[in-house]
Amino acid sequence: MSSLFEPDSPSNLAEYSVSELSGSIKRTVETAFDQVRVRGEISGYRGPHSSGHAYFALKDDRARIDAVIWKGTMSRLKFRPEEGMEVIATGKVTTFPGSSKYQIVIETLEPAGAGALMALLEERKRKLGVEGLFDQARKKPLPFLPKVIGVVTSPTGAVIRDILHRIADRFPVHVVVWPVKVQGEGSGEEVARAIRGFNALEPGDEIVRPDLLIVARGGGSLEDLWSFNDEVVVRAAAESAIPLISAVGHETDWTLIDHAADIRAPTPTGAAEMAVPVKADLEAQLAGFSARLGNAARRQMEQRRQALRSLARALPSLDQLLALPRRRFDEAAGALGRGLELNTLTKRQRFERVAAGLRPDMLTARLRQESQALDRKMDRIARSVERLVDQSRFRFERAGVMLERAPQRLKTERTRAAERLSALTHRADHAFTNRLSALKQMVSAQDRVLQSLSYRNVLKRGYAVVRGEDDRIVSAASALSSGMRIGIEFADGSIAADVAGEGTTPPAAPTSAPPKRKASKPASGSEPPKQGSLF
Repeated sequence: MSSLFEPDSPSNLAEYSVSELSGSIKRTVETAFDQVRVRGEISGYRGPHSSGHAYFALKDDRARIDAVIWKGTMSRLKFRPEEGMEVIATGKVTTFPGSSKYQIVIETLEPAGAGALMALLEERKRKLGVEGLFDQARKKPLPFLPKVIGVVTSPTGAVIRDILHRIADRFPVHVVVWPVKVQGEGSGEEVARAIRGFNALEPGDEIVRPDLLIVARGGGSLEDLWSFNDEVVVRAAAESAIPLISAVGHETDWTLIDHAADIRAPTPTGAAEMAVPVKADLEAQLAGFSARLGNAARRQMEQRRQALRSLARALPSLDQLLALPRRRFDEAAGALGRGLELNTLTKRQRFERVAAGLRPDMLTARLRQESQALDRKMDRIARSVERLVDQSRFRFERAGVMLERAPQRLKTERTRAAERLSALTHRADHAFTNRLSALKQMVSAQDRVLQSLSYRNVLKRGYAVVRGEDDRIVSAASALSSGMRIGIEFADGSIAADVAGEGTTPPAAPTSAPPKRKASKPASGSEPPKQGSLF
């Protein structure tokens, strides 16, 4: 009978630890699949990891296998892997014991045929073309003679030497080279950074901002030139504010940057020829233009010299030109004195006409006319009030008759008519009072004007009016004679006096009295005013 602690069926299988089993599987897989070629579609590609390695997967319609490309291998790839690209990967299959997974470590990677790359290229070209990156309206003209040219290329290839040599032969200018990788992983990003870096330069920076950019690379296969089909390169070329020449590959090689650039050169040497003209040709052309300009200037000066001589012969002498203006000047000078006298006489007559109109009798007549107009207006107002009262009375009486005919509405209509009559009476009284007040103010204003123009206000300021024996106003001392009886009117009354002696000079006033204002001499030919002169 077997023991309870013995196994039911003893086994002779060897016992492995998990690590030993995983290691054995790893060696078996690596030995069996040491070198394989796998065709599949890239899936889950997100670019290189921060460590430089790239992790993704290869798949077909039925299976999927993880893949990894180490950092050293990534730098040797001829093109950049992209999501959805069909590729042929060469490497070895290995396992990852930490998660019981297997994967392929890719050593070389190539597209699954030129057709796949061309299909990807056409799809990318269509996508970027829809965005308008290849439109002719975006193209910028190249500068005729750039002072600084920026070149984006490899610093060690023959391309940069060809460009520098060709520029030096045609027209030496300053060339700034931005060294980049033109093939392999990361080359597209470097080219895009170089283009954007040149555009980011400002005037006054240590590196001079170029007037023209050349992106150049030598010929190669489609895979070798694949970096210049990168979307980031195409967008950088399309966004460039500096005119850009694309010179990638030979004349038969086309990349997407050729469509986005402002102009495409067949070769890097052709780009240098497009960038600058031939200096010798420019010098010869400039010499021809200078000679033509000199001959034209000499012919024009000779023609103008002859025209000037002809005009000088046709011009009259100085005396002939000044004869008529001199005569006009002499006539104007002779008539100046007479013109001043006539002007003075005209001004004096105008002044006398204005002074003659400022008489008290005219103001009195004007005041009389205003008073008559006021009386007429008051009469019209009174008649209007009477008519209004009569009309109101008539309407009131008619309303009373209507109320008698309609007893049921008598009280209401009578009250309404009484209120209306009262309102009309009040409005008539108010209008009459306002109009009368306005007329009174107008009369008061006219009276104040009359009082301000009265000569009696002048007498109140210390003046006096001298009247002769016929009670006429005496305005000149020469009109008096010795022994003549005169009357002197002051502001508070009049006195009689006799002229003591002859002469027109009045006695000197006392020193304590204020000086009197000298009356202005009346204009010659005008009559003396009827009262003391206001002037």
